[in-house]
Amino acid sequence: MEFIPYGKQWIDSDDIQSVTEGLQSDFLTTGPKVAEFEKAIADYCGAKYAVAVSNGTAALHIASRALLGPGDKVLTTPNSFLATSNAILYAEAKPVFIDIQPNGNIDLDLCEEALEKDPSIKALYAVHFSGNPIEQKKLAKLKKRFGITILEDCAHSIGATHEGIKAGSCTNSDASIFSFHPVKHMTTGEGGMVTTNDKALYEKLKILRNHGMVKTPKMKPWEYEMRELGFNYRITDIQCALGLSQLKKLDGFIKRRRELAQKYDKAFKDNPHITPLYCFDGCSSYHLYVILIDFDKIDISKEALFLKMREMNIGLQLHYIPINKQPYYRTLGYGNEKTPVMDDYYRRCLSLPLYPKMENIEQRYVIETLFKVLHG
Repeated sequence: MEFIPYGKQWIDSDDIQSVTEGLQSDFLTTGPKVAEFEKAIADYCGAKYAVAVSNGTAALHIASRALLGPGDKVLTTPNSFLATSNAILYAEAKPVFIDIQPNGNIDLDLCEEALEKDPSIKALYAVHFSGNPIEQKKLAKLKKRFGITILEDCAHSIGATHEGIKAGSCTNSDASIFSFHPVKHMTTGEGGMVTTNDKALYEKLKILRNHGMVKTPKMKPWEYEMRELGFNYRITDIQCALGLSQLKKLDGFIKRRRELAQKYDKAFKDNPHITPLYCFDGCSSYHLYVILIDFDKIDISKEALFLKMREMNIGLQLHYIPINKQPYYRTLGYGNEKTPVMDDYYRRCLSLPLYPKMENIEQRYVIETLFKVLHG
């Protein structure tokens, strides 16, 4: 069996043709495909506006610069990629790490308690971990009761829904971000997006994406004004041509991910040592399929299992090491927060291979090999 990674893009002839046409057009960088891609993503998610950028971290950065001020306290999760909380630091704001629920998402009830105790908290960054969407009624309650700024990190969750609300619609938030890295549901190579329903925020995001520059019809042909300290976070027309092609297949990609997730669920149903992070309910878009293993009750360590599976050409992954316990964050005074659910999750979690191009025979091999390694 060839190596089976935990995630992998699906590129077909339509994608290649779209990129080829992009290369043959008059625009390689910021051109008509960027605006077309932005509109397509906004329409897909049900948001009014979208701003495409060079990657998901850039999306988080400009959104944070637009939404936060120096010293602002921001509730966030330790269970995400570094970029989520790093973006808060980029804006000179302060992450406040809150424990997770058993499903891997930030515990919104604990967020409510934190807001009750500390009215100086200004914002919440809520990650839809693994593709499983945040509880929208609770998000709406926090927004209404405390008037906080809310950003939804939807890097894992394009296509996911909760109570009929689509990830990225910003129904109960100020902004949402997406990533189009190759391991995500759809790819532009690298790329990201911010969605919002706030026109003023939309206009500011566009300025921050492009060096903080503004050019108006009243200016001389060569003139422009720098009104913000912005960045070169532009995305190319070539990438957006790929994104438009990928978006046409996105629902099919998600359907296949859900099929594979259901097969994993069925395989682990009666296993006493393996528990899916959450059971299938048709809402998650399954960027990841995470299992929890009771290593205290078996004769192999997490590291040994990880390495043994790799020897068998299966690429497990771990999502995530708690951000607040990273060395850099410890230098800032983090690491001693009370996060018992996150701590237990980290001890037990592993991500199994899951991607649309995964063959049924490959999935069976992953399941059978995992059983063999666990039970000998």
